[in-house]
Amino acid sequence: MPKKVYKVKTTNDGRENIFDGTLVELIKCFSYTLEVGNSWNKKINRTPKTIKTFIKNLELSYKEKEAGCYGRTSISLIN
Repeated sequence: MPKKVYKVKTTNDGRENIFDGTLVELIKCFSYTLEVGNSWNKKINRTPKTIKTFIKNLELSYKEKEAGCYGRTSISLIN
């Protein structure tokens, strides 16, 4: 059975980046951001089990990582 491939769009200061891959690949791609978020907020899960919890934890991680920044990164799942 093939693994589900997801597309995630990040937007920061008008720049859009699209990342695609399985959940495991996306976690690996954003592992640094998840790790930084977890270092500031232990409630952030570095290995989420579903795409919804991945997006939620990634948003929380960017919130922690960019706490003092004016232009924040937003995340959205593309269907």
